[in-house]
Amino acid sequence: MIDINTEICVCNSLSVKDIAECIKENNLKTLDEILANQVCPMGDKCESCHDEGFNNDGLNIPMVLSMVQKGLV
Repeated sequence: MIDINTEICVCNSLSVKDIAECIKENNLKTLDEILANQVCPMGDKCESCHDEGFNNDGLNIPMVLSMVQKGLV
């Protein structure tokens, strides 16, 4: 299991926990909704958190969305 304090969106300093909370609080269902939201902006700068992850480790926003949908975070 991934540490919920792992930073996913480095440009906005957002961890798995931060992103999951934003997804839940704003009832975001898709990656497009997440990227378009203005409450907790993420993925809007370097954009590596959309796909391969900042460290090319595959830890990304879609992974966090999936974890939230499965009730893992």
